[in-house]
Amino acid sequence: RRRVSPEAFAYIAGGAGRETTIGENRRALDRYKILPRMLRDVSGCDTSLSLFGNTLNSPVFTCPIGVLDLFHPQADLAVAKAASTVGVPMTFSNQASVSMEECASAMGDGVRWFQLYWSKSDELVASLVKRAEDCGCRAILVTLDTTMLGWRVRDLDLAYLPFLAGRGIAQYVTDPVFQELLKDPEPELEPPKITLTSLSNLYQMSKRYPGSTLENMKTRRAVDAVRKFIAIYSRASLSWKNLTFLRQHTKLPIVLKGILAPDDALKALDHGVDGIYVSNHGGRQVDGAVGALDALAEVARVVKNKVPVLFDSGVRGGADIFKALCLGAKAVGIGRPFAYALAVDGERGVAELLQNYQADLRLTMGLSGVRSLSELNPDCLLPKSS
Repeated sequence: RRRVSPEAFAYIAGGAGRETTIGENRRALDRYKILPRMLRDVSGCDTSLSLFGNTLNSPVFTCPIGVLDLFHPQADLAVAKAASTVGVPMTFSNQASVSMEECASAMGDGVRWFQLYWSKSDELVASLVKRAEDCGCRAILVTLDTTMLGWRVRDLDLAYLPFLAGRGIAQYVTDPVFQELLKDPEPELEPPKITLTSLSNLYQMSKRYPGSTLENMKTRRAVDAVRKFIAIYSRASLSWKNLTFLRQHTKLPIVLKGILAPDDALKALDHGVDGIYVSNHGGRQVDGAVGALDALAEVARVVKNKVPVLFDSGVRGGADIFKALCLGAKAVGIGRPFAYALAVDGERGVAELLQNYQADLRLTMGLSGVRSLSELNPDCLLPKSS
């Protein structure tokens, strides 16, 4: 908290409304109790798995988090290097501070996925997906729960939205279709007022936009980019029928992120998706929503291993990962903790945190009498309390 601005901390730590969903995520994880078993040979503990055609050394991956330059100057690039070093898949955020191509270059053969926010422009969606394919991403994770931003009180109290300062739009300003869209700029609602704050914002936007900062300030390219992004970034009308378009534009596995209801999981299977991602966006979208782990248990029950199920929201250590795997997750995402580690010590901090989580999981498995991921099932847990 001491390493970042109050606005940055509020943005990453905050949730929707009274933040009851953040608390419910933890309560759901805490309701399940691990039941260790004794006198089993755990001298060898195997955490490897196969997922979307890749062999991974553990079931841990980094969740997509946008605007990482709030926490460290190297932002996504530091996370990409750390994930590649540790052997953990990184999910490139649609709202990244560094382009997917630059991050992919830093990862070498490291496994990466791309998180897609479905824009109002289908042409932009197709372009982002093609770029993800071209830079070696192995899956497309379509975020469904953010067709509009949640009621985030901490951000509202601070009157803060990082995108308005040109943060978190690197995937857009480096995209050829988005550059074409900028030829039709969004209209100004009212003439801008010249203040120290507005000049500072203009400078910061122009510095982040590709090219000369001075030229960007003169031409207002960066301002136009922010306005265009705000106008098209997400589509409230998104529906099941849009998935056909995505399937026509990529051969990569399509994973739906934000599934909480069993009925939606069944619909996803009917639409031929390649994976289901149980998440409530870390409690950032809907206040009073179901705890993600409670949703996981029900979703996994109806999916019946037909496709891999991914999970995030509230995970804070190896025991949490263990519980999610027991309840049907194939892999578990780490979110806020790696952003905090990034703020504390950059690439090295992220790598250390990921290694710690992997080691914690292996120890939890061994001390619970579990030798491989295939042995994890609901019988390893005591039923949740009423």
